[in-house]
Amino acid sequence: MKIDFNKMEEEIKPNFKGGEKEYRVKDYTDDLNKIMRGRLIPGASIGLHTHETNSEIIYIIKGSGKTICDGVELRLNEGDCTYCKKGHNHTLINDTNEDLIFFAVVCTQ
Repeated sequence: MKIDFNKMEEEIKPNFKGGEKEYRVKDYTDDLNKIMRGRLIPGASIGLHTHETNSEIIYIIKGSGKTICDGVELRLNEGDCTYCKKGHNHTLINDTNEDLIFFAVVCTQ
């Protein structure tokens, strides 16, 4: 199966999960996973949230930013990957002057 993000319309989600500004995303969802190509404009963030019933993998495609996972702040750059296990919490923050573009998968299993 091919998922062509280039043919999808970008959805804008203001203050996503309590974050700053807006989260822009193209996504595919089925009963097992949510697969996303996300973009945070400068100063935007995804709010701190806990993965109660699933886990999430985020891979940085372009730009840089930071994450806070279970209270630990980590710098993220192009090519970095972060993993938030079920039962843990995290946030993603673009604290730069360029867009932060990433690929993310939320797994329900």
